[in-house]
Amino acid sequence: MDNKINDSKEKAVLVGVIINDDDDSESMEELKELAKTAGADVVGIMTQVRTNIDRNSYIGKGKLIELKQFVDNMDIDLVIINDELSGSQLKNIEETINRKVIDRTSLILDIFAGRAKSSEGILQVELAQLKYRLPRLQGLGNDLSRLGGGIGTRGPGETKLETDRRYIRERIKTIERKLEDLKRHRELLRERRRKNEVPVVAIVGYTNAGKSTLMNALTDSSVYVEDKLFATLDPTARKLDLPSGREAILIDTVGFIRKLPHDLVEAFKSTLEESKYADVLLHVIDITSKDIKHKIEVVENVLRDLEAIDKPIIKVYNKSDLLEQMPVNKDNEIYISAKEMLGIDELLKAIDNVAYKDLFVLDFYFPYAKNKEYLFLKRNSKILKEEYDEKGIKIKAQVSAVEKNILRDFIIF
Repeated sequence: MDNKINDSKEKAVLVGVIINDDDDSESMEELKELAKTAGADVVGIMTQVRTNIDRNSYIGKGKLIELKQFVDNMDIDLVIINDELSGSQLKNIEETINRKVIDRTSLILDIFAGRAKSSEGILQVELAQLKYRLPRLQGLGNDLSRLGGGIGTRGPGETKLETDRRYIRERIKTIERKLEDLKRHRELLRERRRKNEVPVVAIVGYTNAGKSTLMNALTDSSVYVEDKLFATLDPTARKLDLPSGREAILIDTVGFIRKLPHDLVEAFKSTLEESKYADVLLHVIDITSKDIKHKIEVVENVLRDLEAIDKPIIKVYNKSDLLEQMPVNKDNEIYISAKEMLGIDELLKAIDNVAYKDLFVLDFYFPYAKNKEYLFLKRNSKILKEEYDEKGIKIKAQVSAVEKNILRDFIIF
């Protein structure tokens, strides 16, 4: 167990289970960064190799006793678990070690609660926190005064909220209605962009890969940047001037992370869907990351869940200035340093080529029975003309090669 002491912050120990000797060191390092982002001083890391997670105490009775001895000896304030716990697991661990315990999901939600600035972002985080908390009330019991202050308590208050299920359910419904209204507003903005026939470019990537720094480099703007996980949550849109003299809309999105809480993905779905409706995706990758392949997989899996993986994607390898030699650019793979403004001109050219490449103006005809395909075209293309007859709908639209291929059976030649 690694030790260090700093009395100025809430002292925390990190606890993780490694299944079947798999190397999960990167996950624990990431948990350490999450804890530091939340304001904790990590004074110890404890891991245990197991064939499975203990359903009662996460790490088993023997390891739990060892954990208690450590937190007592080191005067630990907080124990952070590297997986999502059930209410009963949380209760059992706390009763044994007599310390505040939070899991990875609760930690991420706490960070999001501190980062959200817009009304939509604040509502999204609160919704995720409530959905996370509701099924755990029974395991936690009626007295949740254990939470007190500090990490894990940011968000929607800690009084009646935790003990009244009916209140929580009503609050969830209220928030979902408000977010639905905001979603409709976001869809109107997307529709306006389509009518202007300006391509939308969305920046996606693992958290802290440099997305906001790239946004500033490409648009000469001043989006908030900090070397911490989830420094910005709320999506930002800026006009992007391309080398050809044409324009695009550049949108920054929330960063992804492994074990991203399901409720958080659901709550932020309308925001994350900016990726789904974009014409081009910039997948920003920290080329200096030790776990680069896994982080790329995490981002691609989220994009797959959002049905955005088939979009034209430019992989943007950031922080390339830290390598011994700058790699050579390939098709849709650009090496840059957003901080040092290296490779930005090449990236702009690549965006220009992809955003305005392979656009076709085609006529489509959809029988009324093919409503799904018709709606797909409406969502993903620029509609130039639309006519109705007794059997179906004729549409003239500007489409990419992707949409052309998917809807090839409906093209009028």
